[in-house]
Amino acid sequence: MVPSGAVVPGLPPPLTRVVVVRDPAGVQPDDFFVTSQLAGAPAEVAAGYAGRWSIEVTNRDAKQALGGEDPQSWKGDGPARAAALSLWLHTAVWCWYLATNTGTTSWRPRPWYTRKRTPSFADALAALRRTLWQQRIAVMSACARLPAEILDPLLDTLAEAA
Repeated sequence: MVPSGAVVPGLPPPLTRVVVVRDPAGVQPDDFFVTSQLAGAPAEVAAGYAGRWSIEVTNRDAKQALGGEDPQSWKGDGPARAAALSLWLHTAVWCWYLATNTGTTSWRPRPWYTRKRTPSFADALAALRRTLWQQRIAVMSACARLPAEILDPLLDTLAEAA
């Protein structure tokens, strides 16, 4: 059995379809999608890639922000468990963030994100870190309250640190 789209010696190369998505207003750059499924309509090809985008973002976040790409265990089920744990943590962070930050813009404004309207996973993770550090510092400094001029920049720095 030959996989779909595989090159077989002695046979012509498999056909591919290239779908170009163009913004009529010319604001967004063109997108190019390549598929070996020739029967699908161009809109179906583009929709298939669009549906996959959130999955790719989740995988990237779980790998880069939660350590899923470099598990500390390489024996037995260790790597599979590390991947599952990072995906579970990704879900837990988003659930916490959405439950505790309803209707507010809770991420820190940045000069390079002047038109930002929705939070990223990095924003959700930073908000969780900030909350955890705030609770920890409050317990440690119960006797002597830190002034806001010191506490807020400290929490911002700790929240953004990996």
